Amino acid sequence: MPWYGWYVIGISALACVLTVWDKRCARRGRWRVPEKTLFIVAALGGAASMLLTMRTVRHKTRHRRFMWGLPLIIAAQTALLMAGHHFAFT
Repeated sequence: MPWYGWYVIGISALACVLTVWDKRCARRGRWRVPEKTLFIVAALGGAASMLLTMRTVRHKTRHRRFMWGLPLIIAAQTALLMAGHHFAFT
């Protein structure tokens, strides 16, 4: 598998772990993962897995910032990937 495949697996796993960890900390009244950190991980490639995890564990689903922001990040990443693919083969 190429390096970028391992990268996507790693960043996706990190996004899932951070989301579940934040949910667990929220329930226990402990220190939370900053939203900025969650968005950075999402922007670095973990947006899809973070969105799926948030919906699965029902965490931050009432926060418009996440329920709109993560799909927008996914759309932007998809557009960039498609544009890069288009220019690579023209």
